[in-house]
Amino acid sequence: MASPTVRIMAVRHETLEVRTSGKGTYEITDEVQKSVAKSGISNGTVTTFVQHTSCSLTTMENAAPSARRDLERFFEELVPEDADYEHDDEGPDDSTSHIRMVLTRSSETVPIVDGKMQLGTWQGIFLFEHRRAPHRRSVQLTIIGE
Repeated sequence: MASPTVRIMAVRHETLEVRTSGKGTYEITDEVQKSVAKSGISNGTVTTFVQHTSCSLTTMENAAPSARRDLERFFEELVPEDADYEHDDEGPDDSTSHIRMVLTRSSETVPIVDGKMQLGTWQGIFLFEHRRAPHRRSVQLTIIGE
């Protein structure tokens, strides 16, 4: 009887710092892929998680900048800053930034095969900044696999 093959799963963590210049989408696909390559993990998953309540992460079209502009304009209309919000401790974009984050996501998970993220041809991972002012955002990466 042949002995079973034991596979050891590895887990790697890394923090990406993303500097924003205010509201908008900021592509982080290349930085995440570099971390995947550096991890030495060939097959598994990478999870990105943003540690903030006023920005989010999303996977979306990365070829046409107009797709990002349309998304940003849609959120401006969906959650306008000039509405009557109670929570405005940090300014008029305070409550709106939290609402926009809740409507999107704080994490994304992407499969890894042969050391490469398995994103579609036109997909990219973006940090979606919901505040007007520049910020430094921490994106936690957890890469799991073999």
